[in-house]
Amino acid sequence: MMTTIMRNVDIFKAMESWAPLNLAYDWDNVGLQIGSFHKPVKKVMVTLDVLETTVDEAIENDVDLIIAHHPLLFKPLKQVNVDTPKGIIIQKLLQNNISVYAAHTNLDSANGGVNDMLCDLLDVQNTEILDQNTVEKLVKLAVFVPKTHAGEVRDAMSENGAGHIGNYSHCTFQSPGQGTFKPLEGTDPYIGTQGDVAFVDEVKIETIMPQSKLSPVLAAMMTAHPYEEAAYDIYPVENSGTAYGIGRIGTLSQESTLETLCEQVKTAFNVPSVRVTGDLAKKVSKVAILGGSGEKYINKAKKMGADVYITGDMTFHVAQDAQEMGLSIIDPGHHVEKVMKDYVKSFLENYFTSDELEISISKANTEPFQFI
Repeated sequence: MMTTIMRNVDIFKAMESWAPLNLAYDWDNVGLQIGSFHKPVKKVMVTLDVLETTVDEAIENDVDLIIAHHPLLFKPLKQVNVDTPKGIIIQKLLQNNISVYAAHTNLDSANGGVNDMLCDLLDVQNTEILDQNTVEKLVKLAVFVPKTHAGEVRDAMSENGAGHIGNYSHCTFQSPGQGTFKPLEGTDPYIGTQGDVAFVDEVKIETIMPQSKLSPVLAAMMTAHPYEEAAYDIYPVENSGTAYGIGRIGTLSQESTLETLCEQVKTAFNVPSVRVTGDLAKKVSKVAILGGSGEKYINKAKKMGADVYITGDMTFHVAQDAQEMGLSIIDPGHHVEKVMKDYVKSFLENYFTSDELEISISKANTEPFQFI
């Protein structure tokens, strides 16, 4: 039995099918941080941060690839000085041939990403995006195929990202017709003979897809198509694609007091304490959530009708501003984004069925604060 060799790029493609790199903010640095796209990989470790303790844990467990939420290389490096903490981390990674990949604001923005994870744990329902940053551009592909090969070509396109609408796949429209062509000298036609006009019963298959999927869909279509030269058209469309952005706003499954919600946050996010502003007896039902540092979105949260905004790294004056506008704040800290570890592990285990790939969660504690 042949063993499939898994490489880093296979893991990267899986992550990017969920959290495409183009969803990241332009100030972010996502994707490969250290290592190689083509390095074989058997052991993957998921972590929130890449600190020296994380790297030591990876070395001890013979990990090939670390997938992190927070980028190891966030600000540009002017030198790799191995006498500094960052330099020591980079040196250890390179010496032990460990690659690092980061999915940061792209995983925040993705459907089912960090902010949806937080909503899921708090049972916040009917969510909307708090701050939309992009809307997928859509294109329509129309291809003309011999009737005998219509199913094969349609399936190839659909399996590579075309024709997905909501919870439906293989969404196409087909119309019959007759194609004509005359093979000239030097051709090797699948149908017809050189010098004669051929008449072929064909099907026109039309389907819509995100522009980002166009290249793999075209490649799959051409591979499945029987002709030397497939006839196809690509149209831009004005339909709105899927919207993406950071933060979510929705309603609690059951109205509660602000104090009760604080306790729920502590339990759901596994934190020992939270900072809170506002009347603890206040009834709250509409909740905005943004993992990480979200203080600059207080006005958006208030405008969208939030009773309370859950986010980390809230500073003194911004908290006062929120209080003055009647928006309660619950700050459970930045580290609650650690919820991504379980979800990413589960995603990769469902994506890859091979026993050759072992996925673990880092046990290293990267929370810098202690609560006393």
